[in-house]
Amino acid sequence: MALHGKRKRISHILTNSQIPNSQSTLPCTPQNGTFSQEDGRSGRFVEGSILRITMQNFLTYDHSEVFPGPHLNMIVGANGTGKSSIVCAICLGLAGKTAILGRGDKVSLYVKRGCSKGSVEIELYRAGGNLVINREIHVENNQSIWMMNGKHSSQKAVEEAVRELQIQVGNLCQLCSTQQEKVGEFAKMSKIELLEATEKSVGPPEMYNFHCELKSYRTKERDLENLCKEKANFLEKAKQRNERNKVDVERYHMKRRHLDRIQMLDKKKPWVEYETARKELEEVKKQREEMKKTAKSLKEAQAPLLRKIQSIDNKLQPIENQMKEKIDDIKQALSLKQTEEADRQKRIGNTKRLIQDLQRDLDNMGSQEDVTPKIEAVNTELRRIQEEKARLDGERQDLRRDKDEITKREKKAVNKDMMNRKEEKLRSRFPDTHSAVLWLRNHRDLFEGNVYEPMMLVINVRDSLHAKYIESHIPVNDLRAFVFQKQQDMEKFMTEVRDKQRLRVNSVIAPAESCANRPPSRPIDSLKRFGFFSYLRELFDAPEEVMSYLCHQYKINDVPVGTEKTKSMIETVIKESQLRMIYTADEKYTVKKSAYSNKTISSNSALRPSQFLTIAIDAEERQHLEEQLGVSITLLSMWLHLLEGQVKLERRDNELRTEKKHLSELKGKKRQLEQRISTKQDSLRQMEQGGINLQEAEEEAKTKISHVNDQKVAIVEEILNSMKVCVKPHLFLPFTISHKLCYSFIYVFIVFAFSELPDTLDEIDAMLSEERARAECFTGLSETVVEEYNKREKEIKNMEKELEEKTNALNTYRQNISEAKERWLNPLKSLVEQINEKFSNFFRSMHCAGEVDLHSENEEEYDKYGIRIRVKFRSSTQLHELTPHHQSGGERSVSTMLYLMSLQELNRCPFRVVDEINQGMDPVNERRVFDIVVKTACSGNTSQYFFITPKLLQNLTYADEMTVLCVHNGPYMLPPNKWNDKAFIRRVKRRTDQ
Repeated sequence: MALHGKRKRISHILTNSQIPNSQSTLPCTPQNGTFSQEDGRSGRFVEGSILRITMQNFLTYDHSEVFPGPHLNMIVGANGTGKSSIVCAICLGLAGKTAILGRGDKVSLYVKRGCSKGSVEIELYRAGGNLVINREIHVENNQSIWMMNGKHSSQKAVEEAVRELQIQVGNLCQLCSTQQEKVGEFAKMSKIELLEATEKSVGPPEMYNFHCELKSYRTKERDLENLCKEKANFLEKAKQRNERNKVDVERYHMKRRHLDRIQMLDKKKPWVEYETARKELEEVKKQREEMKKTAKSLKEAQAPLLRKIQSIDNKLQPIENQMKEKIDDIKQALSLKQTEEADRQKRIGNTKRLIQDLQRDLDNMGSQEDVTPKIEAVNTELRRIQEEKARLDGERQDLRRDKDEITKREKKAVNKDMMNRKEEKLRSRFPDTHSAVLWLRNHRDLFEGNVYEPMMLVINVRDSLHAKYIESHIPVNDLRAFVFQKQQDMEKFMTEVRDKQRLRVNSVIAPAESCANRPPSRPIDSLKRFGFFSYLRELFDAPEEVMSYLCHQYKINDVPVGTEKTKSMIETVIKESQLRMIYTADEKYTVKKSAYSNKTISSNSALRPSQFLTIAIDAEERQHLEEQLGVSITLLSMWLHLLEGQVKLERRDNELRTEKKHLSELKGKKRQLEQRISTKQDSLRQMEQGGINLQEAEEEAKTKISHVNDQKVAIVEEILNSMKVCVKPHLFLPFTISHKLCYSFIYVFIVFAFSELPDTLDEIDAMLSEERARAECFTGLSETVVEEYNKREKEIKNMEKELEEKTNALNTYRQNISEAKERWLNPLKSLVEQINEKFSNFFRSMHCAGEVDLHSENEEEYDKYGIRIRVKFRSSTQLHELTPHHQSGGERSVSTMLYLMSLQELNRCPFRVVDEINQGMDPVNERRVFDIVVKTACSGNTSQYFFITPKLLQNLTYADEMTVLCVHNGPYMLPPNKWNDKAFIRRVKRRTDQ
C-alpha cells in the first residue's frame, strides 16, 4: 500500500497467517500510560484506552496482537483480511453482546472454524495499574471463561470494571460499524435513543442518571395527577349527589316526625279507650261471677253450632267465587265490543278523509284540457329526431374511417422512423450486434422457431417518459441481446455469428412455458395508496417470447413504479409494502434483509435518462407529422361539430320523451283517481253497516250482572235464615262482653308523651286525620335515603383527607422535578450547543449545512426529549432530518461520521471505533471527512480513535500523532516473528524520498 503526504508512524504490522500456531512478538507494555518513539507509539493514553489486543483462534486469526496508539489508529486492509475481527474482539473482549455485532447470536460462532476454543485478551490503561481482561470461548457448550489480571472472574464483575472506565461498547456513539450495518442503525435511531446514547457517551456521569430520575419523577407525577384528578372528580360528584339528596333527607325527617306523632296518637287512643273501658269494667265485675257459670254452659252448647257455621261458610266460598267469575266474563265481553266499535269508527273516519282528498284531486283534474293532441305532436317530433340521428351516425362513421386510416399511416411512419433511428443507435454503439441483425434479416429461413432482433429494437415504450425505468431495470447486455424461442436455433445462430464471423453478440432463450401473462403477487390497486400507478410490464409492448423472458428473469410483472408521493413516504412504503424493488419518480430503491441480523436494509440510486428506448424525431419527419396532425385536427373539428349536433338531438329527444311520459301520466291519472274513489266508497259502506250498538250491549251486561247478584243475595239470605232458626240471640252475648274485656290487658309506659296529646277520642281522631294527611304529602321517601346520605358524608370526609395527602405528595414531586430539571436541562442544553457548534463547523467546511438541536414537543414530557440531526448537502434543498431513507448511503455515512467527530473532544469515553464508515462516500466528501477526522482525533485532549477502512484516497494529509496498522492476508504471508518493522519503515521512507 502506497502512503502519501506527511511522514507516518507504523507502530505494528498485523499479520493473518494461514499457517497454524503462527505467532507475533509482544513488546513490553509500560504502566504509566506514556509511550516512547522506539515503541512506535507516542503520546499519553487516557484512562480506559486500549493498549493491546491479543486474539487466539478468533474468527480469521490463529494468533495476532494489536498495539494501538493513543490518538487516531488507521486500520487498513483489503476486504476479507480480518479488519472487522478487531472490532469483534474489542466488543466481545469487553463483555459486549453478540447482538451489537450482528454476525450471530452465539459467541461460539466467533471461534475460528475447526477449533474447539478461542480467546481474546485486551489490556486497558489504568492509572493505578493496567487492567487485563481475558475471555476464553468454548465451542462445545457456547460458554466463556473470564479472567481479570490473571485471576478467574465472572462476567458481571468484568462488566462492572468496564463500566467504571466509562466504556460502553453497546453505544453507537462509541462503536459504529458500517460492515455490520451500524451506520444504518445510527440513522434509524430515534431522537430519543440518540439523546440517551449521547448522554452516556459525552455527558457528565450524573447527566443520564438525572434524565432517568426525571422520567421516573414525571411518570409518578402523571400517576399522581391522574389519581388526584380522579379523586377530585369523584369527590365533586359525591358532594353534588349528597347536596341533591340533602333535601330528601330533610323531607324524610319531617315525614318521620309526623309518623312518630301518628304512632303516639295511635297508642294514646287505646289508652283513652282503656280508661273508658276500665270504668265500665268496674260496673260489670259484679256481673262477671254470675256470668261465669252461664258462659261455661253456653260454650258447651255453642261448640256444635260453630262447627255447623264453619261447614256452611265452606260451602258458600266456592259459590261466591263462581259468581265473581261470571261477572268478570260479562265485563270483559263488553270491553271487547267497545274496543271493536272504537276501531271501526276510526277506520271510517280515515276512509272518509281519504275519499275527500281523492275527490279534491279529481276535481282539479277536471279543469285540464285533453292531452291526446299534444302526445301525437310529440310522437311526430320524436320520429323526425330519430331520422336526423341516423343521418348524423352515417356521417360520423365515415369520419371515423378516415381518421383511423390517417392515424394508421401516422403510426406506421413514426414506428418506421423510430425503428430506423434505434437501428442507427445500435449500429453506432454496438456495430457487431448491428452486423448480426443484418445477417439475421437475410437468413430467417434457417430457423425453425421465432427469432427476435435485439430487445432495444422490438421493445416499444408506450410513454417516452417511462423509458428510463425500463433501461434502469434491464441491463444493457440484455437490451442488445437476440431472443430465441428454441435452443437449437440459438446454437445455430451463435455458431455462425460468434464462431465464424467473430462478432461479439449476446443471445438469450425464452422460457419453455410462457411467463408473459404471469399475474403480479398483488393487484396494483392495493399499492395506489403509496403512490404506485403501474407495474413495469404495463409500461411497454414487446413480442410474447421477449416479454416472457423479461418476466421470468427480471420480474417486471411484480416491480411497481411510483411517483413523488412514493418518495415522500418511502419509509412507510418500505416498512409496510414488503416490496424488494421500488421505482419512484426519479430513483430506484432496492430492499433486502440482512443475513446476520434479519433487519431490513435499503439502498437507493438516481435514475439516468433513457439512451436507447426513446429516440427524438428529426425536423423533416416532425413537419410531416405536423401536416398529418393538421388533417387530423380538421377531421376532429368536423367530428366535434357532428358530435355537438348529435348531443343536441339526444338532449331534445330526452326532453320530448320526458314530456310524452308526463302527458301520458296526466291522461291515466284521472281514471286511476275515479277507480280509487269508487273502491274506498264501497269499503266505507261495508264498515258503516257492521256497527255495534254499545248502549244495548251495556244494558245487556248490566242485566246479566244484576241477575248474578240476585242469585248471590238469595243464597246468602237462605244461609242467614238457616242460622236464625238454629241460633238464639242470647248466644252472641259472650262475644260482646269478651270484646269489652280485652282492653283491660293493654298498658303502655308512655304517660309523659301522652300528656302533650288530646285527651278525648274526638280530638285524637281529628289530629290523626291531620297528621296522616301531612305524612302522605311526603311520597317516595324511605330510611335508605338517610343511610346513604350519612354513609356518603363519611366517604366525602375520607376522600377529602386522601385528596389532601395526594395533593401534598404531588407538590413534593413537582418540587423534586423542578430541581432535577435544573440539574439536567441546563447542562444538557450547553452540551448540545457545543455539539451543534462543532457539527455545523464541520459541515460548513464541506460547503454543506448541518445542525444539531435539542427537540421536544412538550417541555414537561422528559421521556420525549431527543437530539435532532438535520443536514443539507445541496444548496437547492432545505435542511432535512437525518433518516434511513431520505439521504443516500454516502450522505448518511458523512453525517454519522461528523456527528461522532463532534463528540470526540467532548467525549468521556476512553476510545471510539468506526468501521468502514467511508465506504458509501463520494471522493470529495471522503477526503473532507478524513481531514476532519485527522484534525480532531489527533488533537492533544481527545480520546483514542479506531478508524477501520479497506482503502484510502491518494494524497491525503496525515498527522504525526496517527498510528497506521496494516492488515494483510494470503498464502504467502510471512509469519509474525519474521516480520521486521524497522526494515519496512526504511523501505517506505526510501520510496517516499525518491
